[in-house]
Amino acid sequence: MSSAAFLPGNAPPIGLGVDFGTTNSVVALAYEGGHVESLVFPSDLGASSNFRTALMFWREGRKVCHAAGPDAIARAIAQEGEQRFIQSIKTHLASPLFTETRLYGERFTIEKLVATFLGHLFDHDSLRGAKPLSSRAGRPVVFAGERADEDLAVARLASAYAMAGLEGIDLAYEPLGAAYYYARKLQRDETVLVADFGGGTSDFSVLRFSREAGRLSAKPLGHGGVGVAGDSFDFRIVDHVVAPRLGKGTLYRSFGKLLPVPAYFHAAFAQWHQLSWLKSAHTLSELRKLAACAEEPDRLADLIALIEHDLGFELYRSVGALKAQLSDADEARFVFKREGIDIDASVTRKEFETWIAGDLERIGGAMDATLKGARLAPEDIDAVFVTGGTSYVPAVRKLFATRFGEEKIHIGDAFQSVASGLALMAADGAAA
Repeated sequence: MSSAAFLPGNAPPIGLGVDFGTTNSVVALAYEGGHVESLVFPSDLGASSNFRTALMFWREGRKVCHAAGPDAIARAIAQEGEQRFIQSIKTHLASPLFTETRLYGERFTIEKLVATFLGHLFDHDSLRGAKPLSSRAGRPVVFAGERADEDLAVARLASAYAMAGLEGIDLAYEPLGAAYYYARKLQRDETVLVADFGGGTSDFSVLRFSREAGRLSAKPLGHGGVGVAGDSFDFRIVDHVVAPRLGKGTLYRSFGKLLPVPAYFHAAFAQWHQLSWLKSAHTLSELRKLAACAEEPDRLADLIALIEHDLGFELYRSVGALKAQLSDADEARFVFKREGIDIDASVTRKEFETWIAGDLERIGGAMDATLKGARLAPEDIDAVFVTGGTSYVPAVRKLFATRFGEEKIHIGDAFQSVASGLALMAADGAAA
């Protein structure tokens, strides 16, 4: 694919938008008149426009094979022999510590991992052709990670797109895409705060929308963000509910002394973008040595089983199910039963909100800083457009209701808004 290609049919698209997300990725096409469609991907679980941001690697003879999205998920569920499941690769983009890894002897830089995923994402009937069109790809306002290097992340992202066939693609802030999607039907001028909650980051943009001669105009007034979002909430659940059942806080005996099991195993284990890297001969050997002299060896044995059997996706689904239930109920059960591991625990929404209180404070602080940077007060905002899966969490909604009032809040399509808006920006030739 040289730049992007046209959709077979009556009228070709004029813009393409790509939302490469931490958890899910979406590709959208925009047409004359403002019509926009997301590409739909088939899967064993049903067709969906959300393409799971995940890779699965395995070896066939001397060849290293890989699958992405629904195919990677299908292999993860089926557990088809020795394989490596990798998710949340976007989280590594801004980290200078992650330069490369080896999978079955083959070297993969972070750019190559992302490009491998994008290659699968773009392998769609609607993107096979030769005619290029204007394209926009999303990027966070603030990249995830401690001491995140923005310039490095942008360079890596641009390189990955080039390796995947989209050389020179324009990058735009993800909340700008969501804002454009919201504003397509505006009939009056509005100052809008857009909040885009992804897996790795929470991003904010303030824009002034107006229409001149029937054409939508957007003036950016401020941007902000923080590397805290859905994955951070998942971390709290894993850390409080799952990790203690897998040996966190337990003791092992060494030279006659009782010592705590090293914290780094469970710190890495509780973060999706690090979980896949625990499956190494060195790490598993260390865990087996600890289990042999542990006070509660069965718990560490369960941790080893989870890593060896690549149960990261299954665990992710259980955590996601709990979050969804707690969005609608005051109490829910966390259930995870695989490969002899049996975790069944009751969790209240109050407990969950206590665990994520610090994360919510950082999200609220980033939102307030964005308004301050735009030299606006909450009462100056006409509308708040909220999108992304984490926006369903009641405590997150409350942040906006408290500051702006429930009547100003508009909820967008949790997964399609960003890509659709980016495609519309590309079609209109809007500045990124």
